[in-house]
Amino acid sequence: MVTTLAMFGPYDAELMCHAHSKGARVVLKGDVHLSYIVDKSNRTTWITDQVNLAKRQFMDGINIDIEQAVDEGSPEYYALTNLVKETTAAFHKEIPGSQVSFDVAWSPKCIDKRCYDYVIIAESCDLLFVMSYDEQSQITGDCIGMANAPLLQTLEAYQEYIDLKIDAKKLVMGVPWYGYDYPCVNLSQGACYIEKVPFRGAPCSDAAGRQKPYEWIMNQLNSSMSGRLWDDEQKAPYFYYKNGQIHQVWYDDPQSICPKADHAKAKGLRGIGMWNGNILDYSHD
Repeated sequence: MVTTLAMFGPYDAELMCHAHSKGARVVLKGDVHLSYIVDKSNRTTWITDQVNLAKRQFMDGINIDIEQAVDEGSPEYYALTNLVKETTAAFHKEIPGSQVSFDVAWSPKCIDKRCYDYVIIAESCDLLFVMSYDEQSQITGDCIGMANAPLLQTLEAYQEYIDLKIDAKKLVMGVPWYGYDYPCVNLSQGACYIEKVPFRGAPCSDAAGRQKPYEWIMNQLNSSMSGRLWDDEQKAPYFYYKNGQIHQVWYDDPQSICPKADHAKAKGLRGIGMWNGNILDYSHD
């Protein structure tokens, strides 16, 4: 079922060979400071380095993961768009059949001040990987713990991308295999009030919590004080545990992810992916 593996950890030749034996692509992670690539010669140098690295490691493309804040119309705004165009052209020329993808926020509406030219970027590369998680990175209402990827909000954002006339076949739905552990500063009527940690213009954010892998969450659930609970508005599971203070943990599991996968199929999206593959418990117990 896995068609592309983006290698964010250290290069692993054995993993690369195993993926190739199963007919799956293995692609680089690409990141660079946008201020550096405003200069065209710097962009060319960076792209050449990535192509050469991919060739040396027998890889099949690159996943550009640049999550920096950008103002619309700024030099960085145009540099980023040009970077995607030029990277795609170089990889397609130098490594026939290679894939160039670009990671975007869960919504195209300047989330986290990532005001990119989504339409041209989508046209310029093979696919957009939509990061449908960390959707509480900018909390403007009550500073409370909430679902990492509420269903309705997540699905509406795909319509926003499609409304921009971005082809659904260019969109891969990214889902979280992790959740957030929030220490509750105060617990009131089921709401876990969290510490105020500002992020890119918002007074509160999910940075008040800690990202926890699904493996940890399943173990912690066994010793929770509440057992698994379900929020029917956000369509997500959560639970409480006590460690000095009360913690609220929000996460995704099959019940919350399946409707998203169904939507990806119904809308004709290119596919579904996860962040990240190391997060499950692969032991045999």
